[in-house]
Formats: sequence, structure tokens, C-alpha cells
Amino acid sequence: MEGTLRREEILKQLQVAEKPISASKFAQQFGVSRQIIVGDVALMRAAGAAIIATARGYKFQKEGIGKTTKIAVQHDASQIREEFETVLAFGGEIIDVIVEHELYGELVGGLYIKNEKDIADFLKNYQKTNASLLSELTNGIHLHTIRYQKEEDLVKIKQALADKGILYQEN
Repeated sequence: MEGTLRREEILKQLQVAEKPISASKFAQQFGVSRQIIVGDVALMRAAGAAIIATARGYKFQKEGIGKTTKIAVQHDASQIREEFETVLAFGGEIIDVIVEHELYGELVGGLYIKNEKDIADFLKNYQKTNASLLSELTNGIHLHTIRYQKEEDLVKIKQALADKGILYQEN
């Protein structure tokens, strides 16, 4: 299949997919290498397609309902689940993680944590890959972009994180 047609088909599939689709799955479907798919997605993103890369594959970024804000937190790896569950418990969604790097500036990693399964998948992948968390670069200090529905949800999220010692605050 010619590249333009392949990219159109990838975009169509991502727009209707409920879950992320891996580059390997696309590669198998189209009979090309995974690297060709990675290049296709890079070209589509450069052209403005709202495709995001997650640890589980590519997703089409649909406009979320609600408001977004960034919150600053600090914790070690042992509190990841507690942090994620706290945000979700009060109606939030964790979109990404952001750290400030001395050489590269802002580094952003997509998370897209909306439910308990997403938390379990993230933690399983973290353990399986033995990868480092971005927050390890900054002594545990990092930001999250979170989506929430009502201002009172945001207040509850921040208060619960503060109560657990996770919300970053000046000493």
C-alpha cells in the first residue's frame, strides 16, 4: 500500500479506536516495518493530526470535556498508585507528567489515566520495563496536567493530595 493511503487508513482507524493501537500492530496489518509506521505517524503529527503516543500505542486525541490545570506534586515511586487513585477518586483524569530538565527544558510524558485499568496498565508497564520515572530526574517533583469537571472537584483533589503529603507546597 502506498504511503499516503496507508497514512489515511491509520488516521481513520485511530479516529474510531476505543483503545490505543501499537505501531507493531499497524506494521503487521500493512506489511511494513514498525519504523515505517513510526515515520508515518511523525509525518501525520507534523501535518497537524491530533495523534498522541502513549506507552500502549497511538491514540487520536479527542477533545476532552471539562477544564484542565496543572498541579505540582512530589513523591517517590511507592506513591504512584496512591496519587493516581486520589485524582480519579474526585473526578479527575491525569493527562500527562511534566518535569523541568536542566538541559532540555520541559519534558512531557503522556499518561491519559482515566480509570483503574489505566493505573494497573501503567504500573504493570513500569515494572515490566524497569524504566525510570521522569520524576526521578527532579527529586520526585513534577507536574501533572489534570482534567476535571467542576472547580469543587479540583479543590477536593488538591486537598486530598495535600493530606497525603503528595501535593508540592513550599516549606
